[in-house]
Amino acid sequence: MATITAADVNKLRQTTGAGMMDCKKALVEADGDFDKAIQNLREKGQKVAANRSDRESSEGAAVSFINADNTKGAIITLNCETDFVGKNETFVTLAKELVERAINFSSKEEFLASDFNGITVAEKLIEQTGVIGEKIEIGGFEILEGAFVGSYVHVNKIAALTAISAAVANAEVLTKDISMQVASMGADTLSYKDFDPAFVASELAARIAIIEKENEEAKRLGKTLKNVPKYISYSQLTPEVLKQAEEDAKAELKAEGKPEQIWDKIIPGKVQRFISDNTTLDQEKALLDQNFIKDDSKKVGDYVKGFNVEISGFKRVALG
Repeated sequence: MATITAADVNKLRQTTGAGMMDCKKALVEADGDFDKAIQNLREKGQKVAANRSDRESSEGAAVSFINADNTKGAIITLNCETDFVGKNETFVTLAKELVERAINFSSKEEFLASDFNGITVAEKLIEQTGVIGEKIEIGGFEILEGAFVGSYVHVNKIAALTAISAAVANAEVLTKDISMQVASMGADTLSYKDFDPAFVASELAARIAIIEKENEEAKRLGKTLKNVPKYISYSQLTPEVLKQAEEDAKAELKAEGKPEQIWDKIIPGKVQRFISDNTTLDQEKALLDQNFIKDDSKKVGDYVKGFNVEISGFKRVALG
């Protein structure tokens, strides 16, 4: 029987990421044959992966990587089964190593098929499934390029990238702030102007149906009914609609007996409230039209304008 040294065990640990006892056992079973020991560990990973293929992997780590000149970024989630493993330093280190490699590929499929020290990334994940004992897989995978790209990661659970049209002064601050906005609020498009009218109409109809159903139950229980919206996007607020909102505000002030000489000071605020109440879709899905999370007195678009630059793209990945 071959003599197994501490150096042999450490070399196998560095190569596979397996624990000391697992590496020692694998070397003993392989009678000191290093390559055979690696193969044993990988075969163990394949068996564990097969047995756990139907397990949910909604925990893990979201990580980001930006290249040296800030023109390209990558974000991924490395998913596992438990939060305990997701917070493990070795697991997070693996996620960071993977995202640094991921930046060189345009799709998750291409990345999984790429080389990872003699095996594919997909095979590496299977290997680590055996090492850790939980299902491990790449969940989210996004690449973004631009004149300047920045990122933000929220407690290893959500990661976001933002690209802007020029490398302006304080570009790092801007892209981090917008990435934080994207991570926190999510968004599907840049502006309400990008919405298809049919999509807006469909969303409005769906929301009305939900509220009307809720109101039926509220009415039965004697509770306050929710307002049924007429609009959900600024794209629906035509000049005629806004003019009517102003007239309604005047009528309301008149009914309240407010002096006419102060109406001009009150009406703009009422119209703005009308706009806010009737642009919920924009707030949810259009990045530039959301309230800025660091200063909700302004829109994200207003904040970006202060840098004399445009957002050219954004991406987001999240666990769960």
